Amino acid sequence: MTSVVPTPVSAASADPVPSLASYGPPRLLAGLGTGAGWTRRLDRVGHLTVHGQMPEMRLEEVVALAENIDLRGRGGAGFPFARKLNAVIDSARRRQDARTAVVVNGSEGEPSCLKDTALLLFTPHLVLDGAALVARALRTDDVSIGVTRADVERSVRDAVAERGPGSPRIRVVRMPERFVTGESSALINGVNQLPVLPSGTGIRSSDAGVAGLPTMLSNTETFAQLAIAARLGALDYRNVGLPTEPGTVLLTVSGERVVETPTGAPLSYILGLCGTDPGQGVLVGGYHGRFLDRDAAWSARISRESLEALGSTLGAGAVLPLPDSTCPVEESVTVARWLAKESAGQCGPCVLGLPALADTLAWAADGGGEEALEAVQARANAVKRRGACSHPDGTARLVESLMDTFPEDLEDHALGRGCGRPAVGCLAVPPDEFEYTGRRGNRGARAGGPGGAPMAPQKSKRLVVDWTLCQGHGLCAGVVPDMIELDIDGYPTGASAEILPHMNKQAQRAVRRCPALALRIVEK
Repeated sequence: MTSVVPTPVSAASADPVPSLASYGPPRLLAGLGTGAGWTRRLDRVGHLTVHGQMPEMRLEEVVALAENIDLRGRGGAGFPFARKLNAVIDSARRRQDARTAVVVNGSEGEPSCLKDTALLLFTPHLVLDGAALVARALRTDDVSIGVTRADVERSVRDAVAERGPGSPRIRVVRMPERFVTGESSALINGVNQLPVLPSGTGIRSSDAGVAGLPTMLSNTETFAQLAIAARLGALDYRNVGLPTEPGTVLLTVSGERVVETPTGAPLSYILGLCGTDPGQGVLVGGYHGRFLDRDAAWSARISRESLEALGSTLGAGAVLPLPDSTCPVEESVTVARWLAKESAGQCGPCVLGLPALADTLAWAADGGGEEALEAVQARANAVKRRGACSHPDGTARLVESLMDTFPEDLEDHALGRGCGRPAVGCLAVPPDEFEYTGRRGNRGARAGGPGGAPMAPQKSKRLVVDWTLCQGHGLCAGVVPDMIELDIDGYPTGASAEILPHMNKQAQRAVRRCPALALRIVEK
């Protein structure tokens, strides 16, 4: 194993910068060096020195290469890249219009995922090579990269400036850092300068994406893997990994270290190289993934087939071990609340269903009895397959996985026995999103509640509209109708509104839902 521990791109930045490691010789992370030899970002010269020139390939050659190595999207769904590219080609032919577009999904909306961030921060030219290869094969000059972090945006813009003449025109589009930003229709909307929200129309980007054109959209690692395969060729690419799932894969372990590993490596070995172990279980696939219990985690390998056989999924490559010292129930309550707040707020399952699911899970965790356990399952069933996007399904999957993997822990909580363990935050959410502090895995341990510490005096707060940014989307009024009313043109009727104590969370949700970022909370 080789390891790189980079320093932050900006000391003032609050965004985490991952450490890097590889099990065996790296491909995607090659050339980053170790210790004093580490380069903050491989510039164009350094990139070409490590990887060499990118070959030119015809469209049918790109499709054949993707099919030969069974390249699949690395953003979560695992959809075959060649099939998606063929769908773009077929859509363009049906239109009798050769125009197409290419979009790189560089957004990672949850704290447990940093692999695409690592690629765009440290070796962005590899990603740009893959996107440019597809664009040239499609004979399009329309390439867009959607990002959410300021440091990532700077890194990619610097890399684009280094490309020089002959490269496709590449746009870097900065979008809000939200969980749903990475949903395909939300990302396309952002590139089209529309609110960055899922459309819910069911129209595939391969049929109508950027400017209504057939659009080849995939995530950062997928394009980087294509660039590696184009240089190596299919046979050499297949020299690493499993015959059925060749190549390497990037994992984010414990939300802080990005590891490149060949497929087929034991999950427990990768965790051991990162200084941890499966503990009482592992959440694989991120916050829309599934838990593996201790025994399953010890037997699992890094492959779609192995994980699916164990009832889990590789998803976006996030691997989050749960140490024996933490409470899986309380960890999951925190994540469920965060996922409810991160919804697009456009449909009933998100606006009403996910907060209710999180509240019901918290009720069970705080001793709600058999009635609460039954209600958790009922709430999960109520949101599945009903949303405008897959966010409700993914959140329900996490909660149901908790019930399946840790049934005794959840039952102990529901029956009032608790487990006596704290939630240590190994399933991390942004610090300001924690609903409670100091929860100890027992009923009555909420800060400011029975058995908790006294609450500090609350300052007066107001929800304020920034008229220079407001675009009249009107989503705020749907979230906080008691605070904001809309005029005949769809704009708020007032510049500010008092936030009563019981409306704090709704006001925070309204701020996060505003596509134009025109709302803020001001304390007096």
